[in-house]
Formats: sequence, structure tokens, C-alpha cells
Amino acid sequence: MEDAQVFSVIILIGVVLFLLYTVLSIIRVVPDYERLVVLQLGRYRGTRGPGIVIIVPLLEKAFKVDLRERFLDIPAQTAITKDNAPIRIDFLVYYRITEPHLSVLKVDHVVRASTNIATTTLRAIIGEMSLDDVLAKREDINNVLRERLDVATERWGVKITSVEIREIEPPRDVLEAMNAQLRAERERRATVTRADGEREAAIAVAEGEKQAAILRAQGEREAAILSAQGERESQELRAQGYAKALQAIFEEAQKLDQNTMILQYLQALREVGQSPSTKFVLPMELTSMMANFSNMINNKSDDHKA
Repeated sequence: MEDAQVFSVIILIGVVLFLLYTVLSIIRVVPDYERLVVLQLGRYRGTRGPGIVIIVPLLEKAFKVDLRERFLDIPAQTAITKDNAPIRIDFLVYYRITEPHLSVLKVDHVVRASTNIATTTLRAIIGEMSLDDVLAKREDINNVLRERLDVATERWGVKITSVEIREIEPPRDVLEAMNAQLRAERERRATVTRADGEREAAIAVAEGEKQAAILRAQGEREAAILSAQGERESQELRAQGYAKALQAIFEEAQKLDQNTMILQYLQALREVGQSPSTKFVLPMELTSMMANFSNMINNKSDDHKA
């Protein structure tokens, strides 16, 4: 009796699980970034989603397709350039599926197929370019590779949005030559920069010396001008002083009469007579002055007699 009950419970659990599986198989909840490609008895019956989708068990089969933009990480590939130089390149391919039914019906595995066609297209593009162009024209390679991959995968309902080369590894000897060239270029730039600095420094020093010489010459000229102006003003002041002194003497001389002049001469003769010198110089006017002095004395005497 107990064995029968246990068996009944097991059957009940199995039936529940089967029903649950059947319900989950029939009712699908498709998010907005996914679609279900439905085949009914092997024939394409449409693309369903998003939202709740009912799939008839045993009659219909659904393939889930992700519509979001995804990327392929292409590992490093060895390619031969136009000038027979081996080179390794790894890159990323960004894509999204625009036609879900084509990605299911037209290709066995869209991701593997896209990866393989990306590697072969890369080798074809590199084979058409020289090594220098490959190293210098990375952006051009990205654009050409994207265009060719987009044309090749369009029949699978795949849109190639972008291609980005991550690393280009040239041969070892080419890499060593590039490093040597870079060192030489850096040394050349350093030499040019040093020469430019020395030239600019020499120009600055010469310009400073020229400005200093100009300033010195201007200073000396201004000093000479100021000195000449001072000397001229000094001479003018001395001349004005002499002129005023002569004018004062002349004015005083106008006030003196002849008698006063005679007395001044006599005083001067007295001082000459007191000098220890043995030679005397008498002016020629002395005789006329003495005559005038005698006449003056006679006139005085006549005046007293009268």
C-alpha cells in the first residue's frame, strides 16, 4: 500500500514537471532586443517578438537572435604585405543583425562565418599595400575593411558598424630599424632645438648690447647737451653780471666831477710813492691834470682875494 502511494506521488511530480515544461515551451517572453525566428515543420513562418510569443510544440521550432550591437575579437593574424614583409595585426569588428531570419536561414553560424571572412578580407587588403602604408594608414585600413566586410555579410543580414585595429606588429628587423630612425629623429630635433636656442640667445644678447649702446649714446648726448646748456647759461649770467657792474660804474662815473678825478689821481700817486719799487709809471694825462689842478687852485685864490 505504501509503495503504491509513493509511486503515485512520483507520477504526479512527473506530470507536473511535464506540464510546466510544456507551458514554458509554448509561452515565450521575448525581450525588446531579441527576436524569435520561427520554423514550422521546417519552413520559415516569420520573426516574432518582442513580448509574449506562443510556440506550438512539435510543430514549430524557434531560434533566438540578439539584435544588439556586438563585437568580434579577432586574434592576431599574420599577413604578407605587397613588398613581402610579414606583419601581425589584431582588430575588433563591431556588428549588429538587421535581418534575423537571414542570419538563421542563410548561414550555418553567423559569428564564426563573420570571423573567418574578416580574417581573409584583412589578408587581402594588407596584400595590396606596402609595409610603410600599413604602418601609416591605419584609419584607411579600418575604413576599407569595414566597407568590404559590410558588403560580404549583407547577405547574412549583418551590418558591420565599425572596425578598429588594436595593434600592428612589424617584423623584428623592421622594428629595430624604426627604433633607430626614431632615435636619430629625436637627436636631430634636439640638435635643431639646441641650435635654435643658442641662436635666439645670441640674438637676444646682441639686441641687448645694441640697446645698451643706444641708451649710453643717448645718455652721453643728453649729458653733453645739458652741460653745454649749463655752460651757456653760466656765461650769460656772468656776462649779465659784468654788464650790470659796468653799468653801475658808468653811472657812478657820471656823478663825479673833474676835481674828484684829480683827487683820485693824487691819491693814487701817493700810494705809488709809498711803494718800494724804484720805477714809477706816470700816465700821460698827469700833466694836463696838474694844469687843471693849478688852474683850480688859482681860481680859488682869486675868489678869496675878491
